[in-house]
Amino acid sequence: MKAAAFDYVKPRSLDEVLSLLQAHGDDARLLAGGQTLMATLNMRLSEPRLVIDITGIEALRGIGLQGNVLRIGALATHSDIEHSPLVAQHAPLLKAAAPHIAHRAIRNSGTWGGSIAYADPAAEWPTCLLALGGTVVARGPKGERRIAADDFFQGLYATALEPDEVLVASELPVAGPDHWFGFQELARRHGDYAIVGLAATAKRQASVLRDVRVVLLGVDATPLRVPAAEAVLEGRTPDAALIAQAVQALRDSIDPLPDLTNSPDTKRHLAGVLLQRLMNGSTHGALAA
Repeated sequence: MKAAAFDYVKPRSLDEVLSLLQAHGDDARLLAGGQTLMATLNMRLSEPRLVIDITGIEALRGIGLQGNVLRIGALATHSDIEHSPLVAQHAPLLKAAAPHIAHRAIRNSGTWGGSIAYADPAAEWPTCLLALGGTVVARGPKGERRIAADDFFQGLYATALEPDEVLVASELPVAGPDHWFGFQELARRHGDYAIVGLAATAKRQASVLRDVRVVLLGVDATPLRVPAAEAVLEGRTPDAALIAQAVQALRDSIDPLPDLTNSPDTKRHLAGVLLQRLMNGSTHGALAA
């Protein structure tokens, strides 16, 4: 199948992009890495009248340290993030998750901002953004605003972005020496969408965990925080009994959506397996990622 006919424009400034979005509304779509958009166009799941190519806007590129946050531009590719020394030092969870994203050709083209804005509940970056307690930076006609990751993902492929806003970057708290993290996922084959995945972060003070965040991918309409498991782990030292309690709390508190090959019970079981694997790594120092 071929895409329906559409007009194409490649603006050179963000202000021009915003003007086009205001003028064309829901008839316009943004093109960044194109790894999702091109497929939906060709399958006619999306039929915009105008495609706005934002890849020429240099202000949306780059990864940099700004005070106590790591800022990742919307056009940073998955490979940029995977190989960035700044990411490895200040947001190592992202480096751990990057190799799980599809295949090299897709990682070379797909973008951070495209993944976050598309909000696929089975995607790695939205899950990591939520696990890190990051912030989305959006720009619209009224200026710039920041949206906490906890408030950003609102439903299946639905976010807090307004129709006339552009995601320009994300900001992540810089990892300190007490940063504790891990990423795990299960897929039928490497590069496939995960059946279920899990990202976790915390601050580790001696052997005690603080500010625990446990987030699942592939089980709900959005990346899913699991407060019940977080509460079990918060302020405690992980041991076999506590890990078992956290796993049970996770399984008892989620109601996974099925997919074509996996039932809710299967996903519930596998989510617990991932948490157990991740936490067992934590008892020997930093989490095995």
